[in-house]
Amino acid sequence: MSSPKKPVVRRDATGHLDPEYQRKLLEASQANRSRDHDSRAFIDGAAREELSEELGEAFVQAVTSGEDAELERRESVIPEESGGPFVPSTAGQEFAGGTDESNIPEATREALPRTSKAEV
Repeated sequence: MSSPKKPVVRRDATGHLDPEYQRKLLEASQANRSRDHDSRAFIDGAAREELSEELGEAFVQAVTSGEDAELERRESVIPEESGGPFVPSTAGQEFAGGTDESNIPEATREALPRTSKAEV
């Protein structure tokens, strides 16, 4: 029969890491660390999704200000809201001039529009 294994001690009674174990962890983390100074955390892999961007901005604002400002963020006017479907323009900008294949100059005008070519 073998004796029970001795438990691995990684922390002392106060919860601090064992210095030897801490050194090993730091060495392991340095080995995997990239030395590329151009890469920055949370920036290079940023999602290009509107919802994730909005949630990220709300999180950063809440963390840095210490208050939940989500309601104020939702009610604020953003540049994308300006304009909309009712932008004033002239008829010359909106309607095409001249004729096309479906509206030739020799066409006769009907009194009422018809939905088919059937004669009544």
